[in-house]
This record gives sequence, C-alpha cells and structure tokens, in this order.
Amino acid sequence: MENRSPVSPPHPAQDVTEHVGYRLKRAAAALRGAMDKALREHDLTVPQYSCLELLDRQPGLSNADLARGTFVTRQSANVVLRGLKEAGLITRASTTDHGRALPVHLTAAGQQRLDAARGAVYAVEKRMIKAVPGDRLAALLADLDTMAAALDD
Repeated sequence: MENRSPVSPPHPAQDVTEHVGYRLKRAAAALRGAMDKALREHDLTVPQYSCLELLDRQPGLSNADLARGTFVTRQSANVVLRGLKEAGLITRASTTDHGRALPVHLTAAGQQRLDAARGAVYAVEKRMIKAVPGDRLAALLADLDTMAAALDD
C-alpha cells in the first residue's frame, strides 16, 4: 500500500458526519423523504410537483427550462412531463412557431392538483424550519445561497 500524505479537512471535524456537505445531504434526504410521503397522498412525485410549481409561476416553460428548475436531466424531465400529460395535468404543444422548445402549460386539473398538494408540501417545510430560530432563518437562507453561488461555475 502506498504512503498517503494526510489531507487537511476544510474545517475541524472528527469524521465525515461533521462535514457541511454531509449535513446538507442528510437534510436534503430528510426533506425529500418527507415530501415523497406527503405527495403520495396527491399522486405526485417530487419532480412532478416541482414542475407544476414552476409552470404555475412561469407558464410556457420548455422541457430544458423545467429540467434545470427541477434539478433533473432533460431525459428525466421528459419522463416526468409524459406522466403529467398522461394524468391530464399539463398540456404540451406538439409543434412551435419558433425554435424547437415546446411550451408546457398547466391544465385546470393540474392547477387543482397543485393547489391541493401545495398545502402538504408547505406543511413539511413548516415542520422543518420550525426547528430553526426565527431570527436565524434569513441568515440560513442567505448562507445557503452563498454556498451554492461559491460552487457555480
């Protein structure tokens, strides 16, 4: 076995569970699990819910826009959109007047499903942020944004 030179950790930590990345991943996994459970009652997955939220805010987004906004690949976004369309929750043009992007819109049924699911998702977030003192929430959000920006290319 080769001699390995020690690598200094980015901050004092006894083991991997004390690293920021580990804690962020653990929090994200807990959030995802709670959202999965809450959304099951509404027959939605987290990526489907995320697409509906984005389309409510910005009707006419493309598959690529939705993939970026929901943190999935374009191929995965296609699968998500296919499921939403088959459920009658979105419409997707088969052709477009310009470019290749096919705009996606919520149907009335999609808006109703989103409205019903939103309360369940917001309840999950309320449970999560209740553990953070109110006077620290703004700083936490700013810190998370700063960390993400530090890693953006």
